[in-house]
Amino acid sequence: MVSALQVDGRAGPGRIAEVLGLSPRTVTRVIARLRADGRLSVVCVPDPRHGLRGAMLLRVKVLRGRTPVIADALAKRDDVLFVDILAGGEEISAVALGGLGGRLVHDALPSTSAVTELRAHSILHVFSDATQWRTGLLTGTEAAALSPPPPGEDVTLDELDRRLLARLSVDARLGPGELAAEAPESTVRRRLDRLAAAGRIRTYANVDARALGLEIDANVWMTVPPGRLDEVGRALARHPMVHGTLATTGVTNLMAAVWCRDLEDLYAFVTSLDVPSAEVTVVAKAVKRAARPGSQEI
Repeated sequence: MVSALQVDGRAGPGRIAEVLGLSPRTVTRVIARLRADGRLSVVCVPDPRHGLRGAMLLRVKVLRGRTPVIADALAKRDDVLFVDILAGGEEISAVALGGLGGRLVHDALPSTSAVTELRAHSILHVFSDATQWRTGLLTGTEAAALSPPPPGEDVTLDELDRRLLARLSVDARLGPGELAAEAPESTVRRRLDRLAAAGRIRTYANVDARALGLEIDANVWMTVPPGRLDEVGRALARHPMVHGTLATTGVTNLMAAVWCRDLEDLYAFVTSLDVPSAEVTVVAKAVKRAARPGSQEI
């Protein structure tokens, strides 16, 4: 069922049940249980094709003992999409919007006494992101049956569209009735259909990967010759273990986020890379794995 929601996070229980050969009641019960115990959330996230307002990949070194406070403060911000605490407990990795001129990078983090070093890398290209990672448990026929239609012509968002997408960034499975506080239900239904047809409702099934037997989440920061950057980035984006691949500015110009069963699995992945150099960091705690409204306090 998690695999089905990876393909379409707004797929209804009836549709999932039909494709997987289950009863709608079973689908409803299992999804509700996974969401209630915190192992699964389904949210709406920005599409890189629509622009990410100067997305930055941040590496933030923090005084020992202050890391959880800074990580939680970052996670509460609506201009920060992802926050990880790296193994060792003194470094945070984050994806933030706003660019180098944004207040977070220009003012808030540098002026925070607990921050000892800040490296901000502009994201030049997104080869793949977390929404595109799949468990591999569905057959090709099942995945095709669950896949939404290809997006059509893009639309210009108005205030109502933005409010609806903000609500879906917290819970992408909300229906028209649950969103009726924003506008009459019939209007909401039409807007959701319009946004979905334009590819603006892009869902992410955030699952506890440990439930799938994937105990290690690692970031591999690579230095790749510019002439090979596109080739290596595209190849990594197709790798079944990779759940995100970004080309960035900086000495390390390609980052891949990788799920592994164990450290031996990670070793096999790293030693298979044909790149001049690579730094490997293991994620100790995923603090935030999707956009949600928050504050601007840090």
